[in-house]
Amino acid sequence: MPAAAWATLAVSALIILFAAVGLLRVILHLRHVRRTLGSVLGGVRVIAQETAPVPAALGSVNANLKPVRDFCESV
Repeated sequence: MPAAAWATLAVSALIILFAAVGLLRVILHLRHVRRTLGSVLGGVRVIAQETAPVPAALGSVNANLKPVRDFCESV
């Protein structure tokens, strides 16, 4: 095999090696971003849960205050 063919194979192998290393670095960065976004999403869900609108509890409050309302209407 001529020397030019060996040089071509060596250069090709180096290019493939550097491309593979670059792709692995991208994968590692994307995993880190995914973990960070998972944490942010968890925080947003907790905030949404803590700041949920009142209507979930409003029904029971209205039911508890119905006797008071009925009394006030009778007066």
